[in-house]
This record gives sequence, structure tokens and C-alpha cells, in this order.
Amino acid sequence: MTNHAEELRKALGARLRGLRKDGGFASGRAFAAATKWQESKVSRIENGRQNASEEDIRVWCLKTGAPEQTEDLIALVRHIEELWLEWRRQLQKGAAQRQGKALPVYAKTKVFRIWHPTVVWGTLQTAEYAAESFRQVIDYYEIPDDIESAVAKRLERQQYLYRGDRIFNVLLAEQALYTNFGGPQVMRGQLDRLLAVMTLPRLSLGIVPKRAEMYIWPGNSFSMFDTRLVLVETYSAEFSVTQPREIALYAKAFALLKSSAVYGRPARELIRSALDGLG
Repeated sequence: MTNHAEELRKALGARLRGLRKDGGFASGRAFAAATKWQESKVSRIENGRQNASEEDIRVWCLKTGAPEQTEDLIALVRHIEELWLEWRRQLQKGAAQRQGKALPVYAKTKVFRIWHPTVVWGTLQTAEYAAESFRQVIDYYEIPDDIESAVAKRLERQQYLYRGDRIFNVLLAEQALYTNFGGPQVMRGQLDRLLAVMTLPRLSLGIVPKRAEMYIWPGNSFSMFDTRLVLVETYSAEFSVTQPREIALYAKAFALLKSSAVYGRPARELIRSALDGLG
């Protein structure tokens, strides 16, 4: 599925195409000649395959006779850029700093809705499992090695499981019980941890069995904080969803995923089955 930033970039391209036509340029080639740009640049911008710069917007609006739209379109360009935060930039000083940024968000949130189809959610991780995940992050992004401090920051989130009146609604796909981080010993500790936290009064932990009937495709993992923010992670970036219409779609997706999950004894049986498979 196209992510929110890409959708906005395509919408921006469609608006610019409309301005170009309204301005009397029947083709991208004619507009490229007027701006002294490459025709391919005009095509990429109009089709949402290239970001338009603020200067591009100024030129576009000037040439098409729509200077009154410049400010609005530049604001849209800035919003698109803000949605995408490159992981390498976020992690350039190590993983611990990025983990620390999550703490104020957790402190403000009353209701969490978490979906992880392949790994255990960070706030439920053991130190050993978290260390292995950060080892992979450090190797993959080639960033400073600060595993110990990154793990400490991640584990600091766990205080919110026990303090205040926060509600944690967490969904894991069954695959998350089998994705091998660190070998049998680490996995055994992590699965035992899941069994232990299931007793917490404000944590609802559901498991979506691998053969469960699905009512929506699994998609990417996402974390929803009340109804004001959703964070979605990819290999290259993290993007934030703050538009109410988009947040409502994630809430709907969570409800559909939840309808495929099992809780209580059936969920514990799935975890114990994964434990038994470790030998």
C-alpha cells in the first residue's frame, strides 16, 4: 500500500499538473521549455516520483500565473518532508538518542494500540532480545555502537506498564513468537517474559494465529498513541501520521486485526507451543 507521504506527493503533483494546464501549457514539454527544466523533471514531479523543492514551487506558480497558491503549496511540500525522517539521520548519534525521544510520547499517552506482525514489541522485550535487535540496527545502518545505553532507554519505557492508568492494547502475529533473535536461550527468556506480562491488569496481549482468518492484510507494524499520532516504520524511514482521517484508518485496521486475534488461555497456548519448539 502507498504510504501517506507518497500519497501527498502524488496529490501535490496532480495540483501542479492542473496549474500547468490552467496556465496555458498543454504539455509538460512546453512547460519545461518555459522553465528551462528537463522535461523528465516536470513528468517526475507531476506523477509524484520526485519531490518538488520550494524554489520549484515558486517558479511553477510564477510561470502558471498562480502566485497566490505559492504559500499553500510550499506548506504542503514542507509537510511531506516532515513526514519522512530518514533512519540514518535519526540514528546518526546512535540508537539510544532515538529511544529517548519516545519517552515523552509514552508519558502523554493514555491508550496504546500496537501491531507487530513479525517481532515482539519493544516495550515487552527482555534486555537480551532488545540487545540483539539493536545489534542488527547498528550493523544495518552503520551507526555508532551504543547497545547498552539503547537497551537501557528501551527498558525505561516499561515503567509505563506499571504506572498510572494507561491502557496497552498489543497485537502480535504468531510469527513474532518464532522470529529468532539471539538463539534459543534469548528466545526462551523472551517468551517467558510474554507469559509473565500477560497478567498485568492494563495490558491486553492478543496473538493472531498463523491460520487465523484475516479481515485485512497484515501490512507494516504500527504504534498508535491515543488518537493523535501513529508511527509507522520501514527499512529506510519512520513516518508520522497525524491527520484525523488517516488515524481513523489505522484505528479501523487495528480493530480488524484484533478480530482475528486470540487472548487469554489460547494465546498462552500459542506462546507455550513456541517455547516447546525451542527444545
